[in-house]
Amino acid sequence: MTYNQKINEIIAQVAEIAGYLWERGWAERNGGNISYNLTEYADETLRTLPGMGEPKELPMAMPHLGGHLFLVTGTGKRMRYVHSQPMDNASIIRIAYDGKSYQIIAEKEIVPTSELPSHLLIHDYIAAAGRSERAVIHTHPTELVAMTHNPAFLQKDVMGTLLWSMIPETRAFCPKGLGIVSYCVPGSTELAQRTVEELHHYDVVMWEKHGAVAIGTDAIEAFDQIDTLSKSAKIYLSGCSMGFQPQGMSMEQMEELKRIFGL
Repeated sequence: MTYNQKINEIIAQVAEIAGYLWERGWAERNGGNISYNLTEYADETLRTLPGMGEPKELPMAMPHLGGHLFLVTGTGKRMRYVHSQPMDNASIIRIAYDGKSYQIIAEKEIVPTSELPSHLLIHDYIAAAGRSERAVIHTHPTELVAMTHNPAFLQKDVMGTLLWSMIPETRAFCPKGLGIVSYCVPGSTELAQRTVEELHHYDVVMWEKHGAVAIGTDAIEAFDQIDTLSKSAKIYLSGCSMGFQPQGMSMEQMEELKRIFGL
């Protein structure tokens, strides 16, 4: 179907980011997923499209998302194909006004990602809090996931502080640091709820032995935060592979950055 300019720009941006996830090796097979809240950009034609098939019940009500529209990548779909053929590998869904179900409305009946409960619960939290983020990305950044296999890095703020110290840009561009959710079954309600708890304090959350979740005002901002943290993880692991523990910036140096940049 034909979309307005803003929706077309969002679809193109999500396709662009999907390509980056694949190129970096963070989206093996059908790994990772992206969602984007389209509600404020949708015209009446898109808002009133009939649903494809019967409504699908959600595992929990999303009270702040009634009537909202989302672009969501499909279950079993590869990011490399989201990049090249976005609307053959993603769909637009509409949440029922009671927040208890959804319907696919465009373009094809592509079933949304199995991580949809996590995505929607995050979006519900964003809407309730009046925050400006519209995009949620989940992906599998190799070095960051590797670090979650070390129990020492699963303690509160240990991994985030270490990554801050590797390069000044990480402290500047990821000022809230990194939240940690201990292992939960992928796609579970527990995983969704624990992720939202961490997002009260952080904009990027690691799922132990699984992957990263980031939110942003658009898909580029969400991607950039994970990309920046991943660079720090590479610096840390590169030092370790050369036989030394990277020194990192001192707390005093990081506090200086915080003062200078108003973090």
